[in-house]
Amino acid sequence: MNSKKPVFYSRSFYVFFFCWALFYSCQNISTVETEIRQLEFPMQWSRFELAFHRSQAEQIPTLQQQYPYLFPPKFSDSIWVKRQKDSLQILLVDAVEEKFPSLDFLQEELKHLFQHIKYTFPEEPAPHAITLVNNVDYQSKTVYADSLLLISIDTYLGNEHPLYEGIPQYIRQEMDVDYLVGHVLDKFLRKRIGENQRRELLEVMIYEGKIQYIKSQLWPHDPPHVLMGYTSEQAQWAQENERYIWQYFIEKELLYETHPSYINRFIEPAPFSKFYLELDGESPGKIGVWLGWQMVQAFMDKYPETSLKSLVRMPNQVLFQKSQYKPSK
Repeated sequence: MNSKKPVFYSRSFYVFFFCWALFYSCQNISTVETEIRQLEFPMQWSRFELAFHRSQAEQIPTLQQQYPYLFPPKFSDSIWVKRQKDSLQILLVDAVEEKFPSLDFLQEELKHLFQHIKYTFPEEPAPHAITLVNNVDYQSKTVYADSLLLISIDTYLGNEHPLYEGIPQYIRQEMDVDYLVGHVLDKFLRKRIGENQRRELLEVMIYEGKIQYIKSQLWPHDPPHVLMGYTSEQAQWAQENERYIWQYFIEKELLYETHPSYINRFIEPAPFSKFYLELDGESPGKIGVWLGWQMVQAFMDKYPETSLKSLVRMPNQVLFQKSQYKPSK
């Protein structure tokens, strides 16, 4: 019986194959990106902060007709006249105009973001994006509702801006325009997917993990840690300690806890995550969100053919079981 000799490939063959595969992959990405950029997605933009504060009192009725959703009828015109000339409001508008004399770069970036969104969700309408000042309300930096995208532009002046003095560092960290696209995408996905209704910590972690994973897929132009709201150092800490974080969650039997305190400790924004250990001060907040992201990534690595829409619909417990998530040593 004839036996075939084993075939040995030279190092140069593997180098060639790797380069070919990388080139082919880049070609595919380039093709998709070209298709995305060709999508028609006309976005309307308005700088309400300038239209309102740089106009006169007699122009308020016209503005009310143009932006009825920004003028609650319970407030009389005298309130708007007073706000129009309020010294704090003028200070904020001056700071915004100094920082952002033009928003062309942001308009282009958000248009491209929504082209990415439309590529996956073709029925999504183009929103009307409106910038405004809102007393540095960092809890409502962006609002996405119906066909409106409201951006509190005074919350993106830069995390070291003097007007932010007194705001905790972990909050100021994301008060930079670099994080704005991630915030908009986050609001879009929560509107699209719906809020999580389950109380178990694992359910919340995987729900949040889906949000982060889909953000990274819909907008690959920002580093993942920026979309997460982390610094690069915080992301590095999480990666280097992933095994120990997971071990802590398992040993403390936290995955099926339902008490709200666990959401506060591991999901909500905070200066650090609360393990009640000496290392707490080194950890970033929202570590449960980051861990949920790793679970979703583990699942997608095993089932890469899963579409984003299928990922959204998949029960979180099923995803966890199928992911066989276990950090490497």
